[in-house]
Amino acid sequence: MTPASNHPISRENRLVITALVTATFVVILNETIMNVALPRLMAELHIDAPTVQWLATAFMLTMSVVIPTTGFLLQRLTRRTVFILAMGFFSAGTLLAALAPGFPVLLLARVVQACGTAVMLPLLMTSVLSLVPIARRGQVMGVVSIVISVAPAIGPTISGLILQFFSWRFMFLTVLPIALAALVFGARKLGGASEQERPRLDAISVVLTVPAFGGLVYGLSQLGGQGNGLGPGVPLAVGLVCLALFVLRQLGLQRSGSPLLDLRAFLHPMFTVATALLVVGMIALFGVVILLPIYLQEVRGLDTLSTGLLLLPGGLVMGLLAPFVGRWFDRVGPLPLTLAGTALMTAVLFFFAFLAAGTPIWAVLALHVGLSLGLALLFTPAFTSGLNPLPPHLYSHGSAILSTLQQVAGAAGTALLVGVMASQAQAAATSGAATGAIEAQMAGFRAAFLVAAFVAIASIVLAAFLRNRPAAEAPEVASGREPAVGLH
Repeated sequence: MTPASNHPISRENRLVITALVTATFVVILNETIMNVALPRLMAELHIDAPTVQWLATAFMLTMSVVIPTTGFLLQRLTRRTVFILAMGFFSAGTLLAALAPGFPVLLLARVVQACGTAVMLPLLMTSVLSLVPIARRGQVMGVVSIVISVAPAIGPTISGLILQFFSWRFMFLTVLPIALAALVFGARKLGGASEQERPRLDAISVVLTVPAFGGLVYGLSQLGGQGNGLGPGVPLAVGLVCLALFVLRQLGLQRSGSPLLDLRAFLHPMFTVATALLVVGMIALFGVVILLPIYLQEVRGLDTLSTGLLLLPGGLVMGLLAPFVGRWFDRVGPLPLTLAGTALMTAVLFFFAFLAAGTPIWAVLALHVGLSLGLALLFTPAFTSGLNPLPPHLYSHGSAILSTLQQVAGAAGTALLVGVMASQAQAAATSGAATGAIEAQMAGFRAAFLVAAFVAIASIVLAAFLRNRPAAEAPEVASGREPAVGLH
């Protein structure tokens, strides 16, 4: 493999990536910062649990609907314009949330925030593919994986610290100046070159994304008992039918026009394998992020601050290790890293399946750190190996596909594991198999972690097929200049 030192990244491109990484970290951190605050919001805004859960559900719904349009936006508009729009929406939503007089305005603010958040991750990944030589992508994707994995992990810790001393509004007031600083810095550093490729927006495809991806995410959230309404059946059925129509529409547009989401990315086998691997990894990550705080607070009696601090070391492990994983990927490829990561993740989930009400806290901490280590070895190689084979005109679409499926996988993981936990706990309580409420809860936790472990076995199989097979590198990228496509 060509040494990375032979492929330097220009100073201008480093500044662009730094601005995008900082902004994306802020917006993804915001996605999980609300979880710990939900009980406080219920008390202060005088709302019940199904209502307050809409702050999370509406955020995921908006993300799942907006993300598929980012492939079009990134080809139609300049990188600088897309960045300003995304961070402008996010900052406006954050300010509105901080000043919200009641629940309806707070819910609207979360929707506005989600519109900006949805664009940032595809923008970041597309820019990395456009600006970074192939020999350096593993290292840079290691930094990107910090954003993807660490930001959601430390969100509860930061919100726990804030809520310990201040009002819930300070969660947004703390984020707002950072978001505005990132907006100003990025607007100055990102280029605004004119576009050569201006695809046409297909209105039918945009309309289909709402019931397709929105129906799937909403139905999955209902399956996990996170709200009230239609139940899971109708939204899931509508979502699956509309998703089939959306796919057929995109396949037709590939021949006659500009698809909203170019599915030809799946013609590259490594993209397909990496996508499936990341979906399984996100199911495990989001499921555990939901289950562990419930266990620590309801069974072990820890407060929100203690829970956040206990989960912090795992987030730090992912953050500190990610750049090293990126360098190792550039040297040895994905196979040894992903096999080790998926095997470790699966083993830890099986250990979690033997969790008890009296398990030492240090053992829970060690298992969470072990899971974080496994995910760190998984995310960077999977993202890089999946996106490397794509030709430049599919960069934005491949990034959008990955980001969309992350949201669906996160909703699926949360719904599946919370649903299993609730049903098994109720079954243990009604059958008399459990001697008390705590033991019934533990039966639910053990069943949920066991399901997660069996799902994770699939990731080991997928990891065995993952290889790094980059497409022929364009001369413009190799020399550190931007390619002349609509990605500036």
